[in-house]
Amino acid sequence: MPSTAPSATVPQGQHEPRPDPQALTSNPDSSQNAPTDVDYTPHPEFSLKVPPEREAIVKAITNLYSGSASEEDMRVYAEKAVYDDPWSFCDTRYKIAGQWYGTPSPPPPGSYDFLSLMSIIRSGIPKLFASTKTLATEIVKNSADTIAWKQTQEYTPKLVHFSKPVHSLVTCTLDEEGKVVYHKDQWNHKDYSHEGLGKVMKTLNGDYLTGVTRPPKDL
Repeated sequence: MPSTAPSATVPQGQHEPRPDPQALTSNPDSSQNAPTDVDYTPHPEFSLKVPPEREAIVKAITNLYSGSASEEDMRVYAEKAVYDDPWSFCDTRYKIAGQWYGTPSPPPPGSYDFLSLMSIIRSGIPKLFASTKTLATEIVKNSADTIAWKQTQEYTPKLVHFSKPVHSLVTCTLDEEGKVVYHKDQWNHKDYSHEGLGKVMKTLNGDYLTGVTRPPKDL
């Protein structure tokens, strides 16, 4: 039977997942939903059962969120993969590595709020955070070319000394070899327009951060 997964040679825009956050995450108990009718809090007991190779994808990516910055975990991505979140747009595995590697100097104490810390977390996990760990995941979609899960990540910054759980919806499109070709991380119900100044800033972050964080060249 022919594979229905996208080819790695297809233009990246055609790989972009367009998840329906309400359909994937809305809780039958409306009191548990945000005003936008999404519930990004994972309920592991309801997680879909997936094959070991899909479990390995989720494990590798949550390892990266938790500060592993390992080449083995990075190999979950195809060479021309895309990473897309509110702060960054990366269009190669090497640029994605730039989000997870390195320890740039943090800004002066008091000059940022928690969201500002989040904007540079993947470029300085060991420096900025005493710990970052995945508290829970819930797989909400598993199809031929897509896996999506809700995730709670707890960040404990070194400088402000408090722990903050952050909920998000992570959606990954896979190629015919099971590699991630598009990784989208949504922090609210809105999808990304890829237009205007915001897209420019996201792309600049993706393009230039490798010069600061210096991931391995062979990624």
